[in-house]
Amino acid sequence: MSKSGLANRLYRGEAGLNLIGKRKIWFGVAGALILVALLSFGINRFSLGIEFAGGNQFIVPASNGVTLNEAQDAVNKALADKDPEATALPATQVGRGGDTWYEIRTSALDPEQTNAIKEQVAQQLGVAPNDINDSGVSAAWGKQVTERALLGLVIFVALVMVYLILRFEWRMAVAAVSSLLLNLVLTAGLYSLAKFEVTPATIIGFLTILGFALYDVVVVFDKVQENTRGITASSTQTYGEAANLAINQTLMRSINTGLVALLPVGGLLIAGLSGASTLADLGLVLFVGMAVAVYSSIFFATPVLVTLKEFEPKIQAHTKRVLARRAAIARGEIAPKKTEAGATARQPRQAAPEGSEVGALAGSTSTPKVGARPTGAKRSGGGRGGRPGGNRPGGKRR
Repeated sequence: MSKSGLANRLYRGEAGLNLIGKRKIWFGVAGALILVALLSFGINRFSLGIEFAGGNQFIVPASNGVTLNEAQDAVNKALADKDPEATALPATQVGRGGDTWYEIRTSALDPEQTNAIKEQVAQQLGVAPNDINDSGVSAAWGKQVTERALLGLVIFVALVMVYLILRFEWRMAVAAVSSLLLNLVLTAGLYSLAKFEVTPATIIGFLTILGFALYDVVVVFDKVQENTRGITASSTQTYGEAANLAINQTLMRSINTGLVALLPVGGLLIAGLSGASTLADLGLVLFVGMAVAVYSSIFFATPVLVTLKEFEPKIQAHTKRVLARRAAIARGEIAPKKTEAGATARQPRQAAPEGSEVGALAGSTSTPKVGARPTGAKRSGGGRGGRPGGNRPGGKRR
């Protein structure tokens, strides 16, 4: 890769991406997305799968030229005849070609009603009753799964907090957990907007993206800790600037990791949308969750950390000292340190006027190369034939 490539320029902090300085914009974007997600929770709600909502499900094969509307009408008519209070959700098509079938969910039915509806639907569609599969799930099972999932989430967050406090500090723990919660809310919001069914595969996907998001945040925070270690002992860089450099240095790694993870998940989502509904549920939550995790680790977690650190009196005093020193340098009251001058060594230098004393001194004090003769030194003419080493004490001619 070229030395002037984007990855190298990002690592050296030369790309000029001031992400921390624009954190109000990232907070505004995150706040707007959270608002949309919350509105979707209240308006669209969630489309709960049969495992959570309870009820019965009839799977009708698409044989003998049966269409989706015909299967829906047959089930609705059978429900009206056997149980007028029962309701059915719109039918969904699963699979393609000869392996196509229709799934129709209804409210809870007792075994006798289920068998009667199954036989009537089979007779109306011209298929064998055994070709129609039915299943029933109690809503109590879905409630138990939900409670266990929430308990697992609480335990996971608690363990993450303890680990991050021991590994870094409590402010980083708060910023990381805030990022994880943002991932959950935004992913759930898109699930609500898209009206995808919440199934057990969805719960598995949510727990999976939490692990991925935590990994990405820890990578960024590890670099932030490296750049800010002992920063209050110097007066050349603020905490926010050091954290911004850390983001630039890990940006390419976060993007590359996210792309590598999203490619197979994208294939899983496409396969699910092509007919495998279970794969679609899992693929969507993984794809959206991983994409949001890359965004939150860069544009949300570290800005939250910097905001929390700026409330610390020691960091506030250090920031004021750095800004005061820069103002004094700009006024010419003090000279910058060599380390500060070295930070701008790549900037083009102004050429001194030709023949001026400053130009002569600059030329005479330029750093010599290794092995080069001192500037202006005359070659010694002593010794035999002016060769060096001719006057060495006790030296013999070879």
